[in-house]
Amino acid sequence: MSHRVSSFSLSSPNVPAAVWPALWCLLLVACIWGFPYAEGVLRMLEPDAKEVVYHRASLASLLGHHLLVVSVAALITIVGGMLAAIAVTRERGRDFLPLVAQVASLGQTFPPVAVLALAVPALGFGTLPIIVALVLYGTLPIVRNTLGGLQEVDKEVKSSAIAMGMTPWQVLRQVELPLAAPVILAGVRTSITINISTAAIGATVGARNLGDPIIAGIVNGNMAYIVQGALTIALLALTVDSLFERLQELLRSRLSTA
Repeated sequence: MSHRVSSFSLSSPNVPAAVWPALWCLLLVACIWGFPYAEGVLRMLEPDAKEVVYHRASLASLLGHHLLVVSVAALITIVGGMLAAIAVTRERGRDFLPLVAQVASLGQTFPPVAVLALAVPALGFGTLPIIVALVLYGTLPIVRNTLGGLQEVDKEVKSSAIAMGMTPWQVLRQVELPLAAPVILAGVRTSITINISTAAIGATVGARNLGDPIIAGIVNGNMAYIVQGALTIALLALTVDSLFERLQELLRSRLSTA
């Protein structure tokens, strides 16, 4: 039974893969800078609302905060998840493999909202609780894919490397990790893409991000606000996902020609 978390492709076979990241990024920038001037279009969604353009904070600044939170959580998750998976695939740590797998899975059994509710009393309102929630929620894909990628490396390849005089550290760094990189990257891609959307709930506990317009829209019954936040988050997720897809393709091409 495979432990990997598979990634999916949004690219059309008729469009070069390298074009998609630029296309989604251009659409994201167009939305960020265009919404303040799109009152006429947004007014069609909420003709009776006093305001339809979200003015409490610029979408550009909210995007920066959103990316910062997701990046910090991703860094913690990638480092922690990969180190844990590497440790339990070594001879001395194999007994702890089931424990690490279960602990990683445990993070996704709790809804992010529940994690926030538990974290706020201890950590207060703001950015820190949502980072904790994202770390817990994003660990599983990275741990599983790192485990799957390392376990699928051909044992004969590792034996040959050892026979050539490589130390265990050199085998890991020069053989196992490069061969497992596409699978590990697929887990990182899944984790970050999911967390870009999940981070929006941080606005409910005072974290400034792209969830602000969505929460404001829900509270005020303003669909125009919700569309501005939701569309920006969706385009951000598509941009990041397509970038990772392109990176995966480059890694596969490099490995196939090595």
